[in-house]
Amino acid sequence: MFQILFDGNFNLRIIRGLKLRLSNCQYETVQNFGLSGKSDPEILEFAAANNFILATHDVNTIPKFAYQRVASGLKMSGVIAVPELFPIGLAINELEVLIQCSRQNEWENQVLHIPL
Repeated sequence: MFQILFDGNFNLRIIRGLKLRLSNCQYETVQNFGLSGKSDPEILEFAAANNFILATHDVNTIPKFAYQRVASGLKMSGVIAVPELFPIGLAINELEVLIQCSRQNEWENQVLHIPL
C-alpha cells in the first residue's frame, strides 16, 4: 500500500480528488502528525522513518534537502514535487498514474517533479 504524506501547504482539492480515485493508499498530512511548522529536514526525517513518500508544492527547498539526505547516506523515502499553480485536475491525473504504475519501494532516494 502506498503511504503518502502531504506537506502542510498541499492543495486539499488535489488530496480529495486523489482519495476519490485511489482508495487503496494511506493519505496523511503533516498536520495529522503535529508537524506543522517543522523544518523541511524534520519533515523529510519523519517521512523516511515512517516510510511515507512526501508530496509537496515546495519545489525549491524540499528537493534540495531530499538530495542532501541521499548524499549524506540517510534514508529518503521519496518526494513528489508538484508546482503550486499546476492545474488541479492534471495534478490528480499525474499522481494517479504514478501511484498505479509504481511500487512504494521504487521511490526510495528519488525526487520526481510533476509535470512528467
